[in-house]
Amino acid sequence: MDTKSQIVAQKIKGSKHLVVFTGAGISTESGIPDYRSQGGIWDKFKPVYFDEFMSSEESRIRYWEQRLDMEKSLSASKPNAGHKSLAKLHELGILKTLITQNIDGLHEASGIPKEKIIELHGNTRRVRCMSCKKLISWEKAQAMIDAGDKAPVCSCSGYFKPDTISFGQAMPVEETQRAATLSSKSDVFIVVGSTLLVQPAALMPEYAKNAGAFLVIINLSETPYDKVCDVLIREKAGDVLKKIMGQVIHIS
Repeated sequence: MDTKSQIVAQKIKGSKHLVVFTGAGISTESGIPDYRSQGGIWDKFKPVYFDEFMSSEESRIRYWEQRLDMEKSLSASKPNAGHKSLAKLHELGILKTLITQNIDGLHEASGIPKEKIIELHGNTRRVRCMSCKKLISWEKAQAMIDAGDKAPVCSCSGYFKPDTISFGQAMPVEETQRAATLSSKSDVFIVVGSTLLVQPAALMPEYAKNAGAFLVIINLSETPYDKVCDVLIREKAGDVLKKIMGQVIHIS
C-alpha cells in the first residue's frame, strides 16, 4: 500500500493533465448511501423511471417522497477527507478536471470550483422545470412541498424535478462529450469509489487508457478495469487520498 500510494503521488506531482473520476464510494464516507448495494437507495425504493414521472402524477408524488427521504442523509452530509484531499489538488494547481457520477454537490462544497467539475448525472441540490428549463433551489422546491404541493409544478405548468438523470432519461450531451474529450487528454486518470458499471460514464477511464494515461483505480470492490489499470488500491477512498495527498505535498 505504501509503495502504491508513493507511485500515485509521484505520478500526480508530475502530471500536466490530471483527471479524477468519482463515484458513490467517495460519498458513502459522508453518510450518503449508495444506490446498488444492500441497504442502498434502490434496495429501499423502486426507482421511478423518467417516462413514469412525466406521464403520471402518482409517480411524480412517489418520486418526490423518495427525494424527501434522501434529504435526511443529504442535508446532514459534509465533505469528507476524500473530498478535501481532491480539493487540495485543486488548490495546488494540479487538478485539471473532476468528473463525477455523484449528485450530492459535495465536491463543490469542498472548495473545487463548479467550472472544474463535470456532473455527469446532474446535481440534486437544484431543481429544473421539465418544460421551460427554469432552475430553482432545492430549498424552494421543499418549501413548495411543505406548503402542500406534493409534486411541485412550475408557473409555466411544467413539472419540477431535481436536476439529476433518472432511469430512462437521456444523458446530458454537453457534459458527456466534455468528459470524454478531457479524459482522452489526461496523462494521469484516477478513479475513486466507482464500480465503473454505468454507461457511458464508465467509458471515461477507457478513453484515458487508450490515449496513454496512467490509470489508477481506488475502490473497495471489483471493477472491469482492475486488470488493465496501472495501480489498483482496494481501500477506503478517504484514507487513501489523504495519504496520497500527504506524499504529494512532501515531494520536492
